[in-house]
Amino acid sequence: MFKTLVTMSLAAVLFGSATTGAMAQDAKPVKIGWAAWSDAEFVTKLAAKLIKDELGQEVELVQTDVAPLYQGVSRGDLDAMMMAWLPQTHADYFAKVKDKVETLGTVYDGAKLGWVVPKYVPEDAIASIEDLKKDDVKEQLGNQVLGIDPGAGLTRLSEQAIKDYGLDDYKLQISSEAGMLTSVDRAMRSEKWFVATSWSPHWMFGKYELRYIEDPNKSLGEAEHVDILARQGFKEDNPKVAEFLSRMKLPISDLEAAMFNAQETSYDAAVEKYITDHPDQVKAWLGGNEG
Repeated sequence: MFKTLVTMSLAAVLFGSATTGAMAQDAKPVKIGWAAWSDAEFVTKLAAKLIKDELGQEVELVQTDVAPLYQGVSRGDLDAMMMAWLPQTHADYFAKVKDKVETLGTVYDGAKLGWVVPKYVPEDAIASIEDLKKDDVKEQLGNQVLGIDPGAGLTRLSEQAIKDYGLDDYKLQISSEAGMLTSVDRAMRSEKWFVATSWSPHWMFGKYELRYIEDPNKSLGEAEHVDILARQGFKEDNPKVAEFLSRMKLPISDLEAAMFNAQETSYDAAVEKYITDHPDQVKAWLGGNEG
């Protein structure tokens, strides 16, 4: 039905494509974009499930990279995105579109970026990014930092951190979230030293024993909030979905637990479990709970 709309890297209508007679009367599907970060995948699929099941509207999910997400919302090709990391991580992207989008709300607070090492690496060896300049640490780490995709704000900030700390001997291994996690898993199994770019919330902290190292220069920023952005006019065109998204906010601890569950089961199963386990929270998002 919607094949002609699939113009980006991946688009899918979640949880089935059948529509009821009532749904058929609704406007075209709500198009929500997301990039392949595990936190974004969970909150986006959670929102999509509730919009379809509780608000009676179809949803089309469009997976792409971060830069096209911002462009898509600013142009009106996408209705919304739920992963605007601000004020620093996505500062460059947001600055280009801020007058062409509307902020609906903050989906979670207390997000952070940083570099992590395994807990089995002694803190007297690596406590701070500054410690990466030690010759013995360089040797243990193979002069590399495990990174993610080239378009990520974390990649841009990590490249800046390498300059700020004078880590000229190091190479940022640009890959993807999946590639970084594969390298982390392999290293953890053999208790090999590594340093990797990371962020919270992330399910990896539930699976592996990791710790952030200090960033005294604040090159990687401080606490962030993750906002929901919508195209201009979306609130007027679809007030019930816009109001729902504006109320949707998750405690970061709940989100990390759900993300870890998604890795152990599936995102669809984790979404179902979250809805079952948080009825009052979901009711408040849907506007059925005053106060």
